[in-house]
Amino acid sequence: MDIKDFIIRLLVAMVAGTAIGLERQLHHKSAGLRTNALVALGSAIFVMLSFEITAVKGGDSTRIIGQIVTGIGFLGAGVILHQGVNIQGLTTAATIWCSSAIGCLAAAGFYLEVAVCVTAVVFVNVVFHKIDDWIKKPDND
Repeated sequence: MDIKDFIIRLLVAMVAGTAIGLERQLHHKSAGLRTNALVALGSAIFVMLSFEITAVKGGDSTRIIGQIVTGIGFLGAGVILHQGVNIQGLTTAATIWCSSAIGCLAAAGFYLEVAVCVTAVVFVNVVFHKIDDWIKKPDND
């Protein structure tokens, strides 16, 4: 991969993670702008590294992608808080996981798919949040 493709893929990943993180930041969530941008960026770096290594030495590029999924799961677990019967941070953890997947898409050069997925993640976090609030209202009868 030439440096131009590398930079474009990194920028797409970073912009995608930033877009998702901006929504989280505006809603004052623990993993916001920087976290989601870095997760998408880091995932893209690992995927592109995997592509380059397997192109030169052979192997299976999906092995690194599988490890990204595991690593992001660990990172996501760190934002989940359990206090009695209340659990907080699940949506934030899922959003981090999605940012990572979108970074992987960007690294593979699936730019249209990145745009669709960013739109879907932001849609779920914004619209479904409002639906969730409406459902939780006690005077919803």
